[in-house]
Amino acid sequence: MSIVVYQRNTAGRRNMSVVKSQDVSDGQKPTKRLLISLNKKSGRAGGKIAVRRRGGGHKRRYRTIDFRQTKLGIEGKVVALEKDPNRSAFIALISYVDGEFQYILATDAMKEGSKIVCGPDAPVAPGNRMPIKNIPSGYTICNVEMVPGKGGQLARSAGTSVQLMGFDGKYAQVKMVSGETRLVNNECYATLGKISNFEHGSQKIGKAGKSRHLGRRPKVRGSAMNPVDHPHGGGEGTQPIGLKYPKTPWGKHALGKKTRKKHKASDRLILARRSKKR
Repeated sequence: MSIVVYQRNTAGRRNMSVVKSQDVSDGQKPTKRLLISLNKKSGRAGGKIAVRRRGGGHKRRYRTIDFRQTKLGIEGKVVALEKDPNRSAFIALISYVDGEFQYILATDAMKEGSKIVCGPDAPVAPGNRMPIKNIPSGYTICNVEMVPGKGGQLARSAGTSVQLMGFDGKYAQVKMVSGETRLVNNECYATLGKISNFEHGSQKIGKAGKSRHLGRRPKVRGSAMNPVDHPHGGGEGTQPIGLKYPKTPWGKHALGKKTRKKHKASDRLILARRSKKR
C-alpha cells in the first residue's frame, strides 16, 4: 500500500493524493446479490436538517457487511478485496466452502486467496474471529462486539484497532486508540488484527469538486457572517469572536461541551476516559 501524489500540472492536482493498494482487486465489480439501493438523506431526519453541510455526491449502493460472521466453523476464502464507497476500510468478498458469499471488513493482513475461519475453535491467527475469552492478552483486535451476538461495533474504520489488556471475571479489558479503557463481555466476538487501509487519513482531497463528489457541501465560518446570522459574526476585518466560548448559530456551546448523558448504564464499564487532545 502506498500514497500516490499526482503531478502538479493543474491547480486541483497540486495538493491531491490517493491511496493505491496492490491488494485491492483491479476491475472487480461488486457482487449484485450483496447490494442494496441507498436513498440519499442529505443530512435530513423527518425533512429537517439534522447534520449540516451534507448533500449531493455520487450515487452509491450499499454493500451488506456481515459484522456478526455467523458461519461458525466453516472455512472461508478471500476472493477479492474491494473499495467500499460507504466506509473508509476495504471490504473482503468471502467464499465459504458451502457455496455462500459474504462481505466482511478486511484486516491489514488479508490478501486475495487468504483463508479465514470464525468460531470458538478457530486458531489464533490474523483475520480469524473468535470469542474474546479465547484470545491471549496483549493481542490487537478489531470489529469488536459490545453485546454478544449483536455484531462488531468497536474499531471498524480504516486503520483502527483496540488492544486486549487482560481479563476481569466475565469481562475483558480493552484499550482504544483514544486512550479509553473499558470492559467488554468476554463472550463477545472479535477479529484478530487491525482494520485495513491505515493510510486513509494521509490522503489529500486536493480540490473542492472532489469534496462535493463525496457528498460534502461548503462550510462557511461563523466569523465571516453577519451578526444576524451567527453569534460570531460582525466586526471590521478579522475579529475575535468576542465571547467567553464558541457558539453554534443557535447560541449553544460549540467546543468542549460534554454531550454524554449523566448516570448512563454503561458508565460502570468504562474504567478510564479518553485522553484529551493537546
